[in-house]
Order: sequence, then structure tokens, then C-alpha cells
Amino acid sequence: MNSTTPGDSATREAATSLAGVETTARSLAEAAAEPVTGITGAQSLVRSLEAVGVEAVFGIPGGAILPAYDPLFDSRVRHVLVRHEQGAGHAATGYAQATGRVGVCMATSGPGATNLVTPLADAYMDSVPVVAITGQVPSGSIGTDAFQEADIRGITMPITKHNFLVTDADEIPQRIAEAFHLAATGRPGPVLVDIPKDVLQATTDFSWPPRLDLPGYKPTTRPHGKQVREAAALVAAARRPVLYVGGGVLKAQATAELAELAELTGAPVVTTLMARGAFPDSSPQHLGMPGMHGTVAAVTALQKSDLIVALGARFDDRVTGRLSSFAPEARVVHADIDPAEIGKNRKADVPIVGDARETIAELVVALRAEHEAGRTPDLTAWWAQLDRWRETYPLGYDWPEDGALSPQYVIERLGAIAGPDAVYAAGVGQHQMWAAQFIRYEKPGTWLNSGGLGTMGYAVPAAMGAKYGCPDTTVWAIDGDGCFQMTNQELATCAIEGIPVKVAVINNGNLGMVRQWQTLFYEGRYSNTKLHPVGEDGRPKPVRIPDFVALAEALGCVGLRCESRDDVDAVIEKAMAIDDAPVVIDFVVGHDAQVWPMVAAGASNDDIMAARDVRPVFGEGQV
Repeated sequence: MNSTTPGDSATREAATSLAGVETTARSLAEAAAEPVTGITGAQSLVRSLEAVGVEAVFGIPGGAILPAYDPLFDSRVRHVLVRHEQGAGHAATGYAQATGRVGVCMATSGPGATNLVTPLADAYMDSVPVVAITGQVPSGSIGTDAFQEADIRGITMPITKHNFLVTDADEIPQRIAEAFHLAATGRPGPVLVDIPKDVLQATTDFSWPPRLDLPGYKPTTRPHGKQVREAAALVAAARRPVLYVGGGVLKAQATAELAELAELTGAPVVTTLMARGAFPDSSPQHLGMPGMHGTVAAVTALQKSDLIVALGARFDDRVTGRLSSFAPEARVVHADIDPAEIGKNRKADVPIVGDARETIAELVVALRAEHEAGRTPDLTAWWAQLDRWRETYPLGYDWPEDGALSPQYVIERLGAIAGPDAVYAAGVGQHQMWAAQFIRYEKPGTWLNSGGLGTMGYAVPAAMGAKYGCPDTTVWAIDGDGCFQMTNQELATCAIEGIPVKVAVINNGNLGMVRQWQTLFYEGRYSNTKLHPVGEDGRPKPVRIPDFVALAEALGCVGLRCESRDDVDAVIEKAMAIDDAPVVIDFVVGHDAQVWPMVAAGASNDDIMAARDVRPVFGEGQV
């Protein structure tokens, strides 16, 4: 787009960001700050953050970014001092996912900035609006391999929506405003702003609102009417339709529109790992999660459908299985705000570029017109088949034969006791899949996880960010003992900053998901997946390394342990009653529980397995 001024249509578009994110946009359109002369670039940066409405910054100071920390000391923007920059990035992500606002993190140059790479890649894969502000060595030293220099712009170019190197202190308000606008609008994503130390120290003037200059950036939010009508005609004619709902529906805050569409069509709904909570689990139309560890009903509904209506989803490999065999009889309506996603993996018969909320709303109108014209499909036979699959292959689990605690039971009870109003942040692995399967999600914004990148260590800092943004909400981190050991130092941050998250460590003594693959595909050769010390007989030694209860207490938290089914409810309720400190529960569970159903990597969804006898549910290649 052309360069814009604060009052024009581009800024008004920002103010009603169809990504559903409250950010700089409203400030640009409505708020003005008093001009100030003769201040430093660092002061201009902090005033810009205040002007865009930033509530909190998660970060760690260091040499290059230190000038920004002096004015931050007197700012109404709260700084949360994390213990590792990766924690800052994931906290910003969790904050954004739970609140719908842009999350902000800050780091110094060199290793501080590079420690943000993983959370930035994570946010990029999952389309989370984050702004990262990094210090850089002085302008004259760039390119000289100066102390703590790293080309963070170059490093993060493939994993950010956009990034800036600010070379003039006068540009700071504009770049901050542009960063928040880019992060929040269109397909959300992370944006990095790199500022050299001398630019932070230079003298400048501050005025707000600034002028946006983003030529060529104008996301398409309004869908094309003709394509919407074509989609409605396909839906009205389908006999085996499925609404395939992705995380884009949550980003667009389109869950009310989705509910209306589902009721109007009467079609089954499947929600991806990133879309849990977009459609209530309690609805009889909800078949659950599709994909590698999805329900049999959800996976086979997609596979046998004659029409897939994909809304804010990207046909990723974990959902499609072997792409060439995915849903062979289905026509596809693919609606997404990012035109690059449409047709990338699966050809779309009706492509619709647009915001999910507007697209679904217009599809409802067009579908009503189809119904008024007498074109209403009969889905009776389709639902009879779906119900047979659902009744024959429900989600379930077996208790360990040795009497150990079942991890699935722990997570199921946690969800039942904490309830649908709590926020659940999961790490990555078996516990993530069980949390997606056995907790019932009724509301948007209650399920946070690392979907696309699959980042171990995500849960604790993300829960911290979510709890900061939603202080009156119960926030649980559900972690594995492997994930927990990557970022648990942020519990010290939680204890000191007064952020009382609750953590359930599913402690099976192993890298559980990797062990499951070793069981299934490597003949039980458990190479480097045992996390607890073992003796020569291969059995765990009685010593606990680490002792998670002692570790929790050392980090300023309340530490609890549960090893018996009879104690699960009481321990969870004890944790729920503690509101003035973080709580960690060490759930010692069986070491060999596995996640089912499962579609093996690279296999066809036709070959979904419901139990560990590794036989396809429907016979090889036949659904």
C-alpha cells in the first residue's frame, strides 16, 4: 500500500484489526501524545510503547539494550525480569495467545537476541502476534564482529513476519507503530525491531501518532462474494461435508460465527491442535481433533468426506498424513487470510482469501440463500456413519499393568477439577497430546501450545505470560519431565513477580514421545531417552534426579507429589486452593503409556491405529 497518515483508511483498518488483536492500531487512530523535544532514543522507545498500550515487557537487560532500561524504570509499562531470553519470548507468546493482544519481549544484542530465535520461530509457525525489541552494537561497529554482535535481522528474517534495523532515532516511533501494526493485522506473526546502542543514546524529538509507511502491505480481509457463493453452493450440495477448523478462526475471533455456520449446515466439525476451544467439545457436532493423534471419527470423517470446508487451517502434514492419499473424494473450499497457504499443500476447488470472521459471516448469508431456494442437504446417512465411528472408537486408555499412575487419568481429572474456564498451556510430547485429547475445551483462548514448531520448554514461560495477562484466571502448565527441565527456571520469575501459575509435571522418567516411537519403530531399543538414573538391570534407581518437589521449593514455589490414583483429586484440589504462590505437582506416572490413536509419520490416514497392536483400524488402505 502507499504511505499512510494516522487518520486515513489504512490506519482505521489497523484500528479494527481483523486478526482480532487489540494493539497499536487503536492508539494510532484515537490517542495522541504530547510532543517532546530533546529526549533520547531510548526515551522515545519507551514513550512509543506506552502510546501503543503495552502493558508488560518480558525481558533481560544487557549492554546494548541498557539505555532503554533507564526510562523503563519510570514507565507505566511493567517489565518482567525473566531468567532466560527464551522464557521472555515464550511468555510474550503465551500472553498474546491468552489475551488476544500483542506480546512484547526485549533482549540485548548477540546471545540475548539469538536466545529469542526459538520463541520467534515458534510464534511464526503458530501465527502469534509478538514484537521483539533487541539492542544492537553501535552503528559504527556493525559488521566488525564487535563484542556481542550478531546479525539478528539476517538470522530472524525467515522466522519473522518482518523486521527492522533502526538507524535514526527519529524513526523509532514510526518503526514501533509499524511493528505492532504488522504483528496484529492480516495473518498475525512476530516482528523484530533491532536498535543500535548509539541510536538509543542519540537526541531526538518524540511525536505521536507517527506516519505509517508500509508500501505493498494491505492484507485482504473482505472475501470475494462470488467465491463465497460458490462455496455455499458446494456446501448445499454436499452429502459428506466436514468443517475443518484451524487456528485462524481463533486469531480472527470468529468462534461465534463458526457456531452459527455449524448450526446452519448441520455438518460435523473438527478442530486442529491449534484450534482447540474454537468449537465446544460438548457440542454433538464436534468430532474432536484430526491428525496424527486425533480421534478416529475426526480423521476418518475428513478421509471419507466429499467436501472439506477449511477455515483458517493450512493442511499441514500432521493433519493430512501422506498427502497423496488424503481425502481422495473431497472437493475443497479453502478460506484463509494468507493467500500463500491456499493451494500450497492441497488444491482448492474454491479458494477464498479473507479474514475468517468476515468469510464465515458472509458464508452464512450465502448458505441461507441456498436453503431459501430449497437446496438443503440431507446428512442423515453421513451422521449415522459418523456416530458409528464415534461409538466404536472412543478415546480411552488402559491403566499400567504394574499399578503405576495413569498419565491420561491425571490430565483428565485435572481438566475436570480446574474446569473449562481455566487456561491450559502444554509442553510438547505425549502430555501435550493427552491434554488435547482428555481435557474438554469449551471456550476460545483456553488452550495454549506449541503446534507448528513443537518446542519443548514452551509450557512454563507461556503459562507465566498467560497468567500475567489474565490474572484472575486459573492457569495450568501441563509439562513433561523432559520439557520441564528446559525452562523451569522461570518459576523463580513467577515467584518473585507474583505470578501464581500451577504446573502439573507428568513425570514418566523418559522422553515419552520419543520412547513411544522407539517402542513402535525401533524394536524397543531405548537409546538416550531415559531421564532418571538407571541401574545395570535397566530399572530406575530410587534416587530422584532432580527431585521436582525440592526444586520447586528452591525456586520459591509450593512443591507437591502424587503417585497414587487415590490421591490425584486431593492433590489437584490442594493446588487449586493456593493462590499466593506458584505450585508444582510432581505426578509420578507409568513409564510406558502411549498416545492413541496414531497415524504413523508418512502413513496414510487410512491406516490410523487405535491401539498398540499396530494394526490399522479399518484394514490397510481401507476406510
